[in-house]
Formats: sequence, structure tokens, C-alpha cells
Amino acid sequence: MTIGATQDSSSRTGSDSAVLQVVHKVVLPVEGDTDVLPLYVDFSPARRVVDPSRRAIRQGAPKTAATPPALSHQRSDFIVGRSSLKLPAHQRVSLGTYFNAFPASYWRRHTPVRSVRLRVEVGVEDGAEASVIVYRSSPRGTSNRVDSATTTGNGELVFDLPLTAFVDGGWYWFDLVAHDKEVLLTRADWSVPAASARSHGSLSIAVTTFNRPEYAVRHMTTLADDADLLEVLDRLIIVDQGNDLVADQDGYASAAARLGERFRLVEQANLGGSGGFARGMEEALRADDSGYVLLLDDDVSIETEGILRALHFANFTTDPTIVGGHMFNLYERSVLHTFGEQVDRRRFFWGPAAKSLEGHDFAERNLRMTPWMHRRVDVDYNGWWMCLIPLEIVREIGLALPVFIKWDDAEYGVRAQKAGFSTVTLPGAAVWHMPWTEKDDTIDWQAYYHQRNRWVAALSHSPFDRGGRMPFESFALDVRHLLSMQYSAVAVRVKALDDVLEGPGHLHATLGERLQWVRTTRRDFTDARVLPNISDFPEVRERNSHQNIQEPATVLESLVRAALAMASQPRRVSADAAERPTVEVPAMDARWWRLTRFDSALVTASDGTGASWYRRDRKMFFSLLGQTVSRHWRLVSNWPELRGQYREALPGFTSRQAWNETFRRFSKETEGDTAD
Repeated sequence: MTIGATQDSSSRTGSDSAVLQVVHKVVLPVEGDTDVLPLYVDFSPARRVVDPSRRAIRQGAPKTAATPPALSHQRSDFIVGRSSLKLPAHQRVSLGTYFNAFPASYWRRHTPVRSVRLRVEVGVEDGAEASVIVYRSSPRGTSNRVDSATTTGNGELVFDLPLTAFVDGGWYWFDLVAHDKEVLLTRADWSVPAASARSHGSLSIAVTTFNRPEYAVRHMTTLADDADLLEVLDRLIIVDQGNDLVADQDGYASAAARLGERFRLVEQANLGGSGGFARGMEEALRADDSGYVLLLDDDVSIETEGILRALHFANFTTDPTIVGGHMFNLYERSVLHTFGEQVDRRRFFWGPAAKSLEGHDFAERNLRMTPWMHRRVDVDYNGWWMCLIPLEIVREIGLALPVFIKWDDAEYGVRAQKAGFSTVTLPGAAVWHMPWTEKDDTIDWQAYYHQRNRWVAALSHSPFDRGGRMPFESFALDVRHLLSMQYSAVAVRVKALDDVLEGPGHLHATLGERLQWVRTTRRDFTDARVLPNISDFPEVRERNSHQNIQEPATVLESLVRAALAMASQPRRVSADAAERPTVEVPAMDARWWRLTRFDSALVTASDGTGASWYRRDRKMFFSLLGQTVSRHWRLVSNWPELRGQYREALPGFTSRQAWNETFRRFSKETEGDTAD
């Protein structure tokens, strides 16, 4: 017991001789950004917010929980350092936040650890008092006060806390209270018995980048600045696949010098995210001195403590486990984009994990006020914006799927799961990244990869005969694009189906070349030509006529509208529509049930960079419709044979040997830097 600390129980003496390892440090943002502050410190008084049960709703409770008052004003002036916070007299703050609460249920479920020690170091004037109050939550989100202590003068308060009752969910956290004088929180951390660790592996970090060299240099600088991270980092591998080279950037040389032997730059042709991450995996395997490879997007903002937490957690898991981080919205920095992801096997499509919500804003509801977030969420995979993979798993199941982009991360999680390895998306480990809701990549050049890779993944892993609902959804999506006059998307999606029908041999063969074909093909379609200014197009005849078209309210109404739209396709295109756009439609309103009302439309790009002129073309509609019908029929008819081909070939085309042959074909390295 530290002198000056007043105890409520003997469990905090810290007198035992067990060696403990810190696995979760309390950290704070030092840049004064109040947008992210709710993720670290909660300045609001505690409120009990419980979502009503079905029974309560039947008895008259509202269907949604009442909206709580807005959070208290954020006080960035309280932050005095990366781990320190000053609290004025008669103030109270809670560390029951995303980054600083301890995710007890995840440690209980996936590790042999059964207790955690909280240490809180505070400083106050002689005779002044400060209190630390420890809470835990239930899987239902209710909070329970479990312990407290008061210190007079400077001291360290220690709490030994059991993890036995966290099987289904729950967190630990603490509140800090200043009595009649200012209090300084100098350090706090959570530690567990070191003997419980399965391994003590270090990590390699692999970043793949394409013409974002400034982001790559920022990663180099960020990692070089974190002394704790450098202690466990074997190397940072940057796979540069662009022509605006990382090595040519200002600041590159100094950042590389600071990292020294921990840094490796690999230059290769553009093989997409899967090719870049597969190269990172291979480089980590080849060096053979790391326990893990951490895949990290180039365009993310990093919380380095999250990387350390993922590594520590992975070292303590009962079995080798993939450990991923969450993704926060880079533009709305307090918004958690997704809390976990699963693959619906019947549809073979990704989506939010059961019992979780997307787009949660911690500035509106902090952790203590969000009941659903206290239930442990189990996932099928983690996105490769931040994903720590044990290299023993890579050795067993292979490298990434050779698909350029899309589905490589989801397929890898499903493949690992079939091999007996779990994936955990660990709260408190996260990056900030642009969310996919800010763009629509299903109708640009990526439409090819969305289509082909979903089929490849389903043929490789779907448990259903002939893919469950997936083939129907694939065809329905093509029809929707056709009704929306998005002919370019369907043209490349048809090519994707042709490649799937060709068999798995096309994957490596076309990896570095298919993108150019897709881009060249799309140039022939007016809906794919984006011009920067609305004035670049003929004057629109009607600007607001689309606004009164309502979305179908039921499935039946959707089917009726789709049938009517199909029946109207033979109708001749009006001469005026061929001369100028009929209507101007914002990207967010460009839905099939709206666009089918017009023969042409000026549709803005989802990223706001310009607009495209969609024009109905009867000949093109029926040509592409016939092509997608025939390809889908062949795929479903030949499903058993194709499934056998892809499953038999999967270990081969994800193998190190296959990938290394592809790397050699597309290498841009000088002879002296080329790996054996």
C-alpha cells in the first residue's frame, strides 16, 4: 500500500510477488482536439440509460430509449500530457470511455486471465484528498460501483479486480474525484499476470500504399515517435505500388533514418490492396523474427496505444487469434463506423455484427450511456484498415486472396475460421479512416471487383448448395444497375462473371492487368464519364421533378415498380432526352426507383467531384440483360463443378510460392533490394 492511500479493502495492497504486465495504459490526446476528446475522457455526470425490452414496449414504453442530454462541454485544457490530466477542485471526470475503459469481457472470453490490476497514480497537495471510484458494467449496460479509495497527498492506488463474471460482456473503468484542491492524474494502467501469456511475440507492421506517399511518411514519423511501440516493433514494411514514390517525399530520409534497421521499403507494380498486404505478409515471414504482422491502411490516423493493446491481447489469447481494431470516421472523429463485422453465409455478404449498430457517435452517447456496447460482440473478420495476424496462422492458411481489392479481408477471416482460428475486434484498438458511406464504389471501376470477388469467396466457402441467396442477389443488383442506366457497372460485372467461369487460374494471371481493361472499357459509357462542372453539360430540362418520387414502402411495391420499369424499357427514348438531361439528381438520391422515371439524368458523383450524364439506351439495356442472365445461369448450373475447382485451388493460389511468382513478375525493385 502506498503511503497516503486510504483503503476500503485489502485487495489493493499489491503486496503479492506475481509479475504483472501492463496491457492497457490510460492515454489522452495531446493536440487539444475536442472532436476526439469524448473517446478518452467523459466529463458528463453518470446517467442510467437502458434500452427498453420488448415486454416494456408492450406495456407502453417508447420503442427507442429517450435521447439523453448533450454531453458536457469538453475541457481540453484539463489535459496536460499523454498520460496526465489535471482536475480542478470539486470536479469529477470518468475514464469510462472507448479508449480508457478496460474491455473485461474480451479478456475473459479469449484469454486465461482471470484478474486485472488497476493502478492509478495521483498527485495532490499535502492534506488534500482525491478519490478513485471503480465501476464495472453488466452485459445489459448497467453500471455497478465495485470499489473506491481516497488518497491524501501523492500516491498510487491499486485495485485487484476479478474477471470471472464477464463471460457475456462488461467493462471496467474508474472515475477521478477532486475534493477541495486540484488533483493531478499522472498515470494509470491495467495489468495482468505475465505468466498467463501464451507467447511474447513482437510485430512487423505492413502498410500498402498507392500514390499517397505523404500518408506513408506520416506513418513512419508517427511510429518512430512512440518509444513503447519501438520496443516491440521489428520492422515497418511499406509496400509502395504507385508512381508518386514514397522515397521522393520530403521527410522520408529523416524518418527512415530514425527507424533505421526497423524500416524496409518495397517497390512493386500496383497489385491492389491484396497484393500489397500479401507482400507485407511475405516480407514478415521471410524475416522470421516477428510473431505477428499488423496490416495497416495508408490513409488512416493511428492511435499507437491501440496497436500495443492489440499485440498484448494477442500474446495472451488462449489460442492463436487474429486481433483487429475498430474504424472511426476520419471526418466525424467521434463516430465509430462499425463495432464488428460478420459474413451472412446465406447471402454471402458482409455487414454489421449481430447486436451492434453502425455510426455510433460517442459525442452524443458515451460508453456509459450506450447499453448495447457492453455486450461482447463476436465477429467473423476484421477489416484490414488495422488487423494483427499471427504469422503462425499465415503459415498454415496462406497469404491474402489474389483479388486486387475487395473481399480479401472478409475471405481471410472466413478462411481462418474454417481452419479453427478466431478473429476478435478489440475495443480500445482503433484507427480513423474515411468510411465507405462517403462514396459509392459499386458503380465505378471497383464494380468489377465487388462482383468477381464475392463469387470467388462464395465458391470457396459458402455452405449452401448453389450459393444460397447470393446468385439471386447478384442478378438483382445487375438489374437494378440497368434500370438506373448504369450500364458501365453492368458491363464490367459481366466481365467479372466471365472470369469466374474461367476458373481460379485467372486470379494471379490477371492480377496486375485487369484494372486497365476495366478503365478502358468504362470510357465507352457516358454514365462513367465524370465532368467537373454542371455547366459542362447541356442545360437540364427539369431540376426538381425527382423530389416527389417516393421510395417503395414494401417489398411488393418494389417488385411492382421494378416490373413496370422493365416493361417500359422497349419504349422509344424521347428525342429531347437524347439532346439534354431530363433532370438533375444528387448522388444521394440516385436510386433505381427514381431514375427509372426518366430517359436521361444528370447525376452527381458520390465524392462530389463532378457529374455524369445517364442516358437510357434500349439496345444496350437488353444486350447487357441477356449477358447477365446467361452468365448467372451458367454459374448456378455449374456451381458444384466450379465450387470444387476453387476450393481445391485455394491453398495453391494463396500460397507463398504462387504469390512470389507474381511478385517477381511485377517487381520494380533494384537488383540490390530484390529479396531472394
